[in-house]
This record gives sequence, structure tokens and C-alpha cells, in this order.
Amino acid sequence: MALVATGLYIPANFQTAQDVARATGIPVDVIREKFGIMRKPRATEHETASFMAIQAARRCLEEAGQDPAGVDMVLWTGSEHKDHYVWSAGIKVQHELGCVNAWATDVASRCATNIVALKLAKDIIRSDPRVNTVLLAGGHRTTDLIDLTNQNTRFMFNFSDAGSAMLVKRMPPAAGSGWTEVLETAVITDGAFSEDVIIPPGRKFFDVPDPEGLKQRLDPVSMRNFAKVIRDAVEGSGYRLQDIGYLALLHMKRSAHDTVLREIGLAPEKSIYLSDYGHVGAPDQVISLRLALERRLIHRGDLVVLASAGIGYTWAASALRWGEVK
Repeated sequence: MALVATGLYIPANFQTAQDVARATGIPVDVIREKFGIMRKPRATEHETASFMAIQAARRCLEEAGQDPAGVDMVLWTGSEHKDHYVWSAGIKVQHELGCVNAWATDVASRCATNIVALKLAKDIIRSDPRVNTVLLAGGHRTTDLIDLTNQNTRFMFNFSDAGSAMLVKRMPPAAGSGWTEVLETAVITDGAFSEDVIIPPGRKFFDVPDPEGLKQRLDPVSMRNFAKVIRDAVEGSGYRLQDIGYLALLHMKRSAHDTVLREIGLAPEKSIYLSDYGHVGAPDQVISLRLALERRLIHRGDLVVLASAGIGYTWAASALRWGEVK
């Protein structure tokens, strides 16, 4: 399977470090240096989750020169906080784009959804000869779910809003290095954390019932699991960690970002810290990829790794052999 194009929709409205500092009561230098936020996109009222996904998907299809009618499957990779409660957003995206010959479904692995959906798309393409082209699209506006006065959820103060899309296709048997091949994906889930970050019944914001307990249990395993899924995806693809040319990593606090790089022995210049975007969710990897391409940090033949984690908890990584994805 090959990744042939990506698309992004970033709201024009941003919250600055000063905005976050005023709302939280945390000094602005701490927001910038520890939280790693210079600014982060914040959707306006009309920029719903599906709207942002549709805009990103349109750009992705245009970049690929892909007729929407030629898409066989649409996977929603956005947040569960959608336009409506108990609602299938992927079907809406399929309809609005004109993917009349596709079927759609929603994937929900929190901030690891793009990576999990890549694996699902690859496995479906492998198993079903009728599926050759899959569109992954999703919008996130999880800033709606964060109460900036609740210090129990301070590690989520970096949440931001945007939409992303990825178009993947079955690789021709004789495909050359011009195709970006989707290699192996590794996933770890640990249900011991499934009720540590929740929106309690009848409420609208995330809460952490036992923040100190979560920290004590999560800190010892999180970096280890990041390193493991990255290593497993890389080695499962026939490479070594030292072969990684670029790592597209989610936004998290600066110290955690640096720790992941140290854990796998990767030089800082082989990843980009998303201080101007915050943590959108699943779109983080697409943002990182497009920034890296703009800065010419990725070249044909490079081993590129996407890595993320989602509350619950899920850790996931996918390896790509880079070609000339648009």
C-alpha cells in the first residue's frame, strides 16, 4: 500500500501562549518552555469536526488528482467529539466529497487514530481485491472539551483544532521508488488507564479523577511503550532504529518529546517540535510530515516513522519508505 497524498485544514484563528497563560493562571514562560506552546489553532463556531475533515480531504484529493468517485472506502480519523452526539461522521464526509462508490466507517483510537487507520486500510486492501483506494479524513476540535481552569487536566492544555487527510492506494506490483510505501505498524493498548481520563456523565469537559495516581502509573511505561512501538514498526519493516530518517511525532511537553528521541537514539534535527500547532490529535503526524517536506528534511528512500499515543491508552507507530508523496 502506498501513501500518495496528504491534506490539511488549519483554522485561521489561534490561541497564543499569552491567551493560555491568562486562562490557566500559569506563567507565560512556563506555557512556552514547559508546555511547548507558542500558539495553537482554535476553531471558530462554523468550523465543525466534519467541516475541517472535508476541507482537508478536498485538498488531499486535489493534490493527488483523484476523482472522488474512484475512492473505494472512507475512514473517519477525527475525534469522537463530532458535530452531533452518537453520529457517524465518515458517512457525512463521503457524501460531501462525492465519493459515491465508496463505503465509510469511523475509526476511534483517540490521538493514534491516523496510525491505526493506516493499518486497517492496508489490511483491508490486502484482504479485499475490490478496495484499491482509501481516504483517511478527520477533524478535531477537542479544545471544546478542555476546561483551562482545571489543573487536573493541565497536560491537555496543549489541545488544539484542525483537520487532516491521507490518501492511500494499492501499490502496483512493479511500483518503483516513486511510491511512498506504507510498511509495518505496531500498536500497544493498556486498558489499565481506560478510566483515568474521562468526561464524567452529564459534564462537557475532560477530567482526571486521580491525577497523581495517573502520573505515577503512566510515567514509568509511556516512554518505554513509545520506544517499543517505534522499534517494532521499524524492525518489522526490515530496518534498524538508526535507519530512521525522520520521525513525525505528536505534540507533547518538550521534555517528553526529547525523551522519546533519546530513547530511540534519534538526533533532534530528525523531528520537528510542533510549538506553533499544539496537540491537534491524529492530524499531528500529517502536520509534521508537511512541515518536514517544506523544510526538505525528507528525501526519496528515507525511512519515515509516524508515532503517536491516545488516552485510554494507545501507543502506535507506522513506518513508511518515502517516495514522492505530494
